[in-house]
Amino acid sequence: MNKYLPIGSVVLLKESNKRLMIYGVKQIAAETKKEYDYIACLFPEGNIDAEHTYLFNHDQIDRIFFIGMQDEEQMEFNKFVLDENTSK
Repeated sequence: MNKYLPIGSVVLLKESNKRLMIYGVKQIAAETKKEYDYIACLFPEGNIDAEHTYLFNHDQIDRIFFIGMQDEEQMEFNKFVLDENTSK
């Protein structure tokens, strides 16, 4: 993957029937310490509680319904995150 989807993107995961809205990238699960590409909440409901928070990787996305805001700041952040991944 050469970039992360921006915050606000709305996706459908494989074998799912409910869309999710991405609100974070490069997230670490508290219980397992495993890193995921994204954290998301239900769409259109939004952030309800911790039980309705979803961690997933880019390869789990089946369909992208909306790509969130992209501006210079988001592109710089994306570059920083990608550079950090390649330096590991």
